[in-house]
Amino acid sequence: MAAGAGRGGPRGGAAGRRRERSSGAGGPRAGLMIVNHLKSQGLFDQFRRDCLADVDTKPAYQNLRQRVDNFVSNHLATHTWSPHLNKNQLRNNIRQQVLKSGMLESGIDRIISQVVDPKINHTFRPQVEKAVHEFLATLNHKEEAGPSTSPSEEKADASVTVQDTAVTEE
Repeated sequence: MAAGAGRGGPRGGAAGRRRERSSGAGGPRAGLMIVNHLKSQGLFDQFRRDCLADVDTKPAYQNLRQRVDNFVSNHLATHTWSPHLNKNQLRNNIRQQVLKSGMLESGIDRIISQVVDPKINHTFRPQVEKAVHEFLATLNHKEEAGPSTSPSEEKADASVTVQDTAVTEE
């Protein structure tokens, strides 16, 4: 965040909004509005479905699954089954050991690089940019239509802040 951006309290205030606008930094309220818009359009759910549909075909996922299966099998081989065995305690113990091993973190990083990273610039970014532009156009259209139940200065600030942010990030 640029120096002076975001000051002015949780509601911003006029001085805070002027500083945000002049600094070119996006305020948290503007970002939240955009995220909510993207959620309402179903983009996050679509991205999740796209990635999950592709994940089990990738070598990183298959490798991680095999490593976890082997880890669990080896751990279970050291225990003798009995009717008095506390399965929940055993399950929690295995879960903790898998987490401690670090294999999930490294495996998930590789899965992300094989599944998500290739989709970011060619699939996700264009869809997000299109939805943000549509959102900003809707905000601008509402502002041009005249005053509404919420203060127009608030909407203008969000619009200007978001536009400045979009320009500076590219």
